[in-house]
Amino acid sequence: MLHLRPGRRFTPWRIAAAILSLSLAHGAPALAAPPATVDGTWDATVRVKDTDIPFKLQLSGAPDHVKATFFDGERPVNASTGGSLKGDQLHVAFASYASALDARLADGVLRGTIGGLPFEGHRHHSPATSAAKAPSIDGVWEIPVDTPKGEKAWRLIVRQRPAGVYATILRIDGDTGTISGGYADGAFHLSRFAGERPTSLVISPQGDGSLGLVLTDFSGRRELKALRPDAARTAGLAGPTDPTRHTAVRDTKERFRFSGVDLTGRTVTNSDPRFKGKVVLVNIMGSWCPNCHDEAPFLAALDAKYRARGLEIVGLDFENADQLKSLDRLKAFIARYQLRYNILVGGERSEVNDRLPQAVNLNAWPTTFFLDRQGRVHSVHTGFPSRGSGAYEVEARSQITREVEALLAAKSAPGA
Repeated sequence: MLHLRPGRRFTPWRIAAAILSLSLAHGAPALAAPPATVDGTWDATVRVKDTDIPFKLQLSGAPDHVKATFFDGERPVNASTGGSLKGDQLHVAFASYASALDARLADGVLRGTIGGLPFEGHRHHSPATSAAKAPSIDGVWEIPVDTPKGEKAWRLIVRQRPAGVYATILRIDGDTGTISGGYADGAFHLSRFAGERPTSLVISPQGDGSLGLVLTDFSGRRELKALRPDAARTAGLAGPTDPTRHTAVRDTKERFRFSGVDLTGRTVTNSDPRFKGKVVLVNIMGSWCPNCHDEAPFLAALDAKYRARGLEIVGLDFENADQLKSLDRLKAFIARYQLRYNILVGGERSEVNDRLPQAVNLNAWPTTFFLDRQGRVHSVHTGFPSRGSGAYEVEARSQITREVEALLAAKSAPGA
């Protein structure tokens, strides 16, 4: 009860203060807590094959428009296509990967799944720096392997910088993206996840000058060894496969035949008038393929630069059966990279060799067939490296561009 002393004048503000004091004394509810927020940088992990793979994730935006940014090394990767935070429930979609982040925020920790993988995120903190001096492993190494694709070696490309260690493993189809980390307890601990290609790599320098590797990805946990190229040659080991010699065609004198269905449902073949007398790149791709994501912006730039001079690019897409029903992931892939060249659906991944019987040893995505103005295969290039491969990516871009320019410069045969 509020008592007013006789003779004391109560102004409105004194009455309000007295009421507030009385309310607090009787246990009135406190002011509501501010709404939850996920803005900021998170130290996150995904779990693959019983291994937690760390990565950095940045979340931003209003609760009804949350955006997620991954990192490939230090390069931001913006793949989210819509997100929201409703109460403590976070949902972010990645349409071009046909995946999503679904997590609950509790006690400042995000827990849930991302792309179907167990996920956990904590607010970013700067780790204590190690006083241990890291040995130098900078440069190019070779990893002896024996793969179903016929490879006998992969390249391990390492860049040591003051800010950290950045590496990638370059295979015939492309690379792992940039795996990054630092040195502690006698080994380099590197990891990567940018919405795809979750990878953990532990590199241990050995006394004989080689590197011991523990690689964990979707293929499981593998123990490998890396040698300097000259040491590999001395040991009689084969080097990495030349991407221009991996895939071929049975008869280079024949016109290369291809067909697919465009997004309107119309069947398009190599006999379509749009290809007559043109230089054509037939790019075997899939929206599920990370290395095809690496390559798409480069093909878009080629298309913009050379289409007026007679270049036609055909993305011949092979998908998982479930995606063929809607093609939602492919449509998001096209939108993400603003592709304006021809995209045709060839069928399921398992059908690629049946649909392209002229090809020899076609087993890697992406693979590009370079057709001259007569429709014959002039050359084939397998795979595509990301920026993580450094000089190898620069050389791949230059090599493909030189090939296109040479074919465009060649004159058509009469009647072609």
